[in-house]
Amino acid sequence: MTAPAKSQATTRQAFAERLLKGSVRKSYAPVVDIDWNAPLDPDKFFLPPKTVSLYGTPLWETMTREQQIELSRQELANTLSAGIWFENILNQALLRKIMHQDPTARATHYELTELGDETRHMVMFGKAIDRIGAKPVRPRRYQRVVINALPFAFQGSMLWMAALIGEEIFDSLQRQMMDDPELQPMVQRLMRIHVTEEARHIQFARDGLRKRAPHLRRVPKFVLANINGVGGLFFRHLFTNRVQYARVGLDAAEARRIARASAHRREVQVSGFAPLAAFLDEVGLLGPVARRLWKRGGFL
Repeated sequence: MTAPAKSQATTRQAFAERLLKGSVRKSYAPVVDIDWNAPLDPDKFFLPPKTVSLYGTPLWETMTREQQIELSRQELANTLSAGIWFENILNQALLRKIMHQDPTARATHYELTELGDETRHMVMFGKAIDRIGAKPVRPRRYQRVVINALPFAFQGSMLWMAALIGEEIFDSLQRQMMDDPELQPMVQRLMRIHVTEEARHIQFARDGLRKRAPHLRRVPKFVLANINGVGGLFFRHLFTNRVQYARVGLDAAEARRIARASAHRREVQVSGFAPLAAFLDEVGLLGPVARRLWKRGGFL
């Protein structure tokens, strides 16, 4: 039993070393790698129109182009705000994990590198919200209590599962978005930086789950394979947050109902979740309860 464990650890270290070299070759400092003083184009969207939650609905057709652009601005601010506090959760969990590890190990060094990346992403998202003239969407008090407790739950395989759910859906959607000609150049640049660095984070998290999944005991594996479905309910709430509709002057409850019933919106979400769904299925971590919850959220 000792030899396979040692071999697995060695392979993990080699994988981390490869990602560290990739980080040396291509990493960014968003404070200087984005032109924050470049003017915004008043006729361009902050998210591609096809990814805005109300696109393809009768309500969208009644909105002026200015209202549509404003909704894209508010939806971007909402998404970036969620990104900031998710990166906060991930960083807290990683720091607690690193406390118990060998500080000379390559995997530890890569996790520290990822911490640096995520911290810069939080700055990038905050500066972007400020640059587009929007207000961040702040979690409510009870939500902050939950958020502060989550890093204690994100341990072992649960940490890598949470990282993938928080990162890979956004990554998949950004890859579809960032070349859209109707998108603000500043947002395009932000997405390119995020996609480049998140690709390494996703590889590291996938490698962690792929190595751990075959060795999980039956009950922990069942829990992990099904609790991830909560992500579908979370993203359903996030992508149709009433705040973004209210800020545009729409009936927030009605707009959310319309967005959630939109066949086009479901197609966008399914395409965004597809790579992660395929991976979870491959490693046996997409259980029946999770499937129902992801489907209920509009991602399957």
